[in-house]
Amino acid sequence: MIKIGEFSRMVQVPVPTLRYYDQLGLLKPVEVDRSTGYRYYSASQMPRLHRILALKGLGFSLEQIAVVLDEGLTPEQMRGMLRLRHAQISQQLAEARNQLVEVEARLQQIEREDQLAAYDVILKQAEPLLVASIRTILPHHSAVGSLFGEVYEAIGAHTNVALWPNPGAGGQTLVLWYDCEFKEYDVDGAAAFMLRCPVPDRGRMRVHELPATTMASTVHHGPYNTIGDAHAAILTWIDANGYRIAGPDRELNLYHTMPIRLDDPAYVTEIQYPVEKVDQ
Repeated sequence: MIKIGEFSRMVQVPVPTLRYYDQLGLLKPVEVDRSTGYRYYSASQMPRLHRILALKGLGFSLEQIAVVLDEGLTPEQMRGMLRLRHAQISQQLAEARNQLVEVEARLQQIEREDQLAAYDVILKQAEPLLVASIRTILPHHSAVGSLFGEVYEAIGAHTNVALWPNPGAGGQTLVLWYDCEFKEYDVDGAAAFMLRCPVPDRGRMRVHELPATTMASTVHHGPYNTIGDAHAAILTWIDANGYRIAGPDRELNLYHTMPIRLDDPAYVTEIQYPVEKVDQ
């Protein structure tokens, strides 16, 4: 027989853990000295202990391990438990990956905070603007690009006279965002073309006038997938200078190439937020 301390060194399991397993009935010593209370173990118990540790390493609770060891589960029952544990671990990994992505995004935001100062925000007066647009709920922000072809097709035979300022280049486009708060999914947005003259509504496309207003504006030089920096710079400026948002914000596409790429660093986009002064 082997004293508990020696058995602990042999199996590399702390003595308190062996005592706890004894209390739970998972691994009882082969003998306990009544006068000293010393616990004695046998080398023949090592396979049972190794099975306990293996199951524990898989994430099974000690209660589940007791069932496996003492009730003699069938191979099919054991496979069922392992499949369940596999599903649990897979879910945990998916959640951990999502958390990792979120942490990385926050780190990038922190690292880009100094870049916000690179945006010059100005106030400007925007004249009334006639547009042809399709507004809808989009699964995500980048999906707005798929609407431009539909708007262009709806303008149809009127493109040569209606698109502004250069119909040969496809006209001037912009995006409107109507949500009052940031939404990652199911966003309320519109793809629009500036017009020189009215054209008939067609399908989902509607012609309407954006009102004259005061805009807080900045220009983003770079890809669409970093345009959030420009929005953050304007929102910071609005808050710091005593203004509030007074309508949907706009993204005017000053320069881009086709097909649209989210990571093209050559793009130029003007960001505009309608604002009004907060009453003091």
